[in-house]
Amino acid sequence: MERGPSLGREFGWLWTAYATSTVGTWFALDAFPLIAIRLLHSSPAQVSLLSAAGLAGAALIAIPLGPWVDRRRKRPVMIGADVLRFAVLLSLPVAHLAGALTFLHLVLVSIVVAASNVVFTAASGACLKALVRPEHLLSANGRFESTMWTATALGPPSGGLAMGAFGPLVTTVVNAVSFLLSAFGIRAMGGEDAPPAPRTARPFRPGDLLDGWRRILGHPTLRLLFFNTTLVNGLIMATAPLLAVLLLRDLGFTPWQYGLAFGVPCLGGLVGSRLSRRLVPRYGQRRVMVVSGALRACWLVGLAFVRPGPWGLVLVILVEFGLVTCVGVFNPVLATYRLAHSPADQVARVLSAWSITSSATIAALTAGWGLLAAVTGPRTAVAAAGVLILGTAFLLPYRRRLAAPDPVPAADRV
Repeated sequence: MERGPSLGREFGWLWTAYATSTVGTWFALDAFPLIAIRLLHSSPAQVSLLSAAGLAGAALIAIPLGPWVDRRRKRPVMIGADVLRFAVLLSLPVAHLAGALTFLHLVLVSIVVAASNVVFTAASGACLKALVRPEHLLSANGRFESTMWTATALGPPSGGLAMGAFGPLVTTVVNAVSFLLSAFGIRAMGGEDAPPAPRTARPFRPGDLLDGWRRILGHPTLRLLFFNTTLVNGLIMATAPLLAVLLLRDLGFTPWQYGLAFGVPCLGGLVGSRLSRRLVPRYGQRRVMVVSGALRACWLVGLAFVRPGPWGLVLVILVEFGLVTCVGVFNPVLATYRLAHSPADQVARVLSAWSITSSATIAALTAGWGLLAAVTGPRTAVAAAGVLILGTAFLLPYRRRLAAPDPVPAADRV
C-alpha cells in the first residue's frame, strides 16, 4: 500500500491531539442522553430538549467567536477550548457524587461543550491550512476522517460496556481527560503558530459577524454544499436521541448492543475516508462529492424498520454501515474544498458560520422531531426524517464546474 506524504512534526502533534480527544468523545457516545434517561429519568421530549438546547445555546454563544478567533493565535484558543471542556465535563460526576446533579446542569454543560467545539473546530481549521501545503490538504483531511471513524468504531462498543458496568458518568470522566491530553498535545506542537488575521484600522463592527456567511453564500458551489450538509446533518442528528429511546427503551437493547450497533458500522467510514483519497484523483472532486453526497441520503429511512432481537441489531448495523461509508467518502472531500476556497484570514469565520448554522439547524430539527415523536412515536418520526433527507440530493453541484486551485498529485494518495 502506498504511503501518504510526510506532513511534518507539527501536523503529527495536531493529529495526535485530535485522535486523543476524538477517542474520548466517541467512548462517551450519547453519555448526555443516557445520563438524562438513566440517572435523571427524563422523558423522550426532555432528551430531545437536552440536545436541542445545548446546540441552540452554543450557536448563540459562538456567533461572535468566529471573528474573534481569526484575530488571535490559534493554538492558545485551541488549548483554552480543550481545558474548558475538561473542566465542565468533570463537573458532572462531581455534582452527582454531591447529590446535586440536575437536568439544568446537564443542559448548561452541553451548551458550553458545544460552543467550545465550534471554537476549537474553527481554530483547528485555520491551523491546519497554515501547516499543510494545499496539495496535501486532502491527505490531511483524509487522515483526520480515518481517525474519527476508527475512534467511532472502537469507542462506542467499549464505552457501551463501560456504561453498562459503571454508568455513563465514568465515560464522561474519560472524555474530560481526553480533552486535557489534547491540550498537552497542542502545547507540544512547537514551531510557528498560524498568524492571526491582520488588524485593520477601523474598529470591530457587528456586521463583521456575518463575514463567514457572506463568504459561503457568495460562492455558488459552497452555497449548495452548505445547504446540503446542514440539512443532511440536521436530519441525521435529529433522529439520534429518538433512536436512543427507541432502541434502549422500546426495543430493549442493552447499552453494549447499542454501542455495537453504532460502533461496528463506522469501519465503513474508515474505508470511505481512505477511498476518497484514491477516488478524487481519478474521478475529480465534483463527481465524488455528488455521488457520495447523494448516496448518503438513501440510508436513514431503513432505521424505521428496526425490530427487537438479533435481526434488528443486524439491520441497524447494515444501514449504518452504508450511511457512514458514504459519509466517509464525502466529508474529507468537502473539508478540503471548503478550506481551499476560504481565504486564510477568514477560515475561522467560514468554519464558525458553518458550524453555527449546523448547530442551530440540528437544534431546531431535534426539537421539532422530539415533538413529532411525542405525538406519533419515535419510529414514525425516524421514518419521516428518512423520507425528507432524500430530497437533499437535489442540493448538490451536479452541473457546476468546481474551481480547483491545485490538482491532487499521485504522491498524495494513500
